[in-house]
Amino acid sequence: MNDLRKRMEERRIGFVGGGSMASALIRGLLHSATVTPAQIRASDLKEQRLDELRQTYGIETTDDNEALVRWADVVVIAVKPQIVDRILGAVAAGLKEGDVVVSVAAGVPIEAIEARLPERTRVIRSMPNTAAIALAGATAIAPGSHATKDDLEVARALFEAVGRCVVLDESLLDAVTGLSGSGPAYVMLMIEALADGGVKVGLGRDTALLLAAQTVYGAAKLQLETGEHPGRLKDMVTSPGGTAIAGLHTLEAGGLRRTLIDAVEAATNRAVELGEQMAKKLRR
Repeated sequence: MNDLRKRMEERRIGFVGGGSMASALIRGLLHSATVTPAQIRASDLKEQRLDELRQTYGIETTDDNEALVRWADVVVIAVKPQIVDRILGAVAAGLKEGDVVVSVAAGVPIEAIEARLPERTRVIRSMPNTAAIALAGATAIAPGSHATKDDLEVARALFEAVGRCVVLDESLLDAVTGLSGSGPAYVMLMIEALADGGVKVGLGRDTALLLAAQTVYGAAKLQLETGEHPGRLKDMVTSPGGTAIAGLHTLEAGGLRRTLIDAVEAATNRAVELGEQMAKKLRR
């Protein structure tokens, strides 16, 4: 944590867009004491949203994207992909030499971002997930053509404030979208189904949901903290002729493993399609 703070102590971080992901990142940065409120500013078109950010986090806000970019040296593009093209004009006008641009816009290729910014702009593309809101996110980042090792470390510090972060080649970000980007939806479906099972065998709805969610959280925490293979941890729960092996047999018979693999593959393929559509749109 001290390394994160040292890395970010001189940085001025400007969030272009004040939605849920920007709010999560701001919360994480402040909660971890990685930066101070004076080092963060945010812009948005909605005055109500700016008021919420000011009151909640004690940061300065503005509706002037270009002014925000001129102040910042780390610019986080946290807007919907559909309006990235329009936003990049204001970003380009305010950028200074040495600024780092971190994009959170899903499906927008680095090449398309770089093409609309000044030559040799240092761009990092990211793929976080919604668990960042709970400071338990999974994020992958990929460097652009001119991003430096230090730029990657700055981006890592940003996203490690809200969870875990890996550095990958951009070609793998569609796979990340299919796995961790879309993954919270798969897990929520599993939690809901587990709770439904609990209700079926007699538990109250609230109790079943609490136990299901805590079980998923605890199992994930156990794997992350021990580093053990999930199969080994699964075997720790299963005793000969016991309850867990009976349940696992049913899951295997129902094709859970194959269905989850297929879900990741289908989401990845859709991410590729959407990325190609976005790239074509931005090339116009």
